[in-house]
This record gives sequence, C-alpha cells and structure tokens, in this order.
Amino acid sequence: MNIKDLVPLHKSDIERVSLLKQQPTENLKVILPELLEWLQDGNWPIAKDIEDIVLGFGIELIPHIKRIFNSNDGCWKYFVLHGLVNRLPKDILLELREDLERMLNNPSRDEKDEELDDILQELLERIA
Repeated sequence: MNIKDLVPLHKSDIERVSLLKQQPTENLKVILPELLEWLQDGNWPIAKDIEDIVLGFGIELIPHIKRIFNSNDGCWKYFVLHGLVNRLPKDILLELREDLERMLNNPSRDEKDEELDDILQELLERIA
C-alpha cells in the first residue's frame, strides 16, 4: 500500500484515519503536510484524530506549524493554536515563541479577525 493512499479524502474519512493510526509515525512523515491540512477546521469529524496522530512527530512539527503561521488562513491558525499547539509540551512550544509573540504583538489582518490574543497570551505564559 502506498502511504499517500491513506491521506483522508473527506472530512468524515474515518476509515483512512483508522488505517493511519495503525502506521508507525515514521511512515507518515511524507504525508505530514497533507495531514495538517485536515486541521483547517477543528469541527471536522476527523480533526481531533489527525491531531492525535501528528502529535507523535514532536519537534518535527515545528517547520510545518511555522508554515501555517506564515499563511493568510486565520481560521487554520486558530484551530492549530487551540488544538495542536496547545497540546505541545513546553520544550517544543519554546521553538514557536518568536511566532507566538509576533502574532500577539503585530498580528496580521487574518489573525486580528480570528481574535487570537487569548490563546497566544495563554501559550506565552506557559513558556515564560
């Protein structure tokens, strides 16, 4: 089976998520960016399961999270901050300090629209 065939096809693709859960984290590295796309809306049925899966990547998540933070998708940032980033251990969260401070102190339009202040403040207090 090609690992790319395990990328969910729709927001309720529980079958593929179940197969993803059976894979070693190392096998999923090649599809990590595609998996993170399923965190664009935390209300999607598979979002929490995908979050659980990608948490296993630990520090390897940092460049991918930074890419999301550098996008113009405030909704995606909101759900990644409230779900995935909020669950990261302090040592990994420290790697995102600069990005969190920038979003709090100099937010882009999409970040202002999503009102990220509270979650950003909370995360920064955790790593202070």
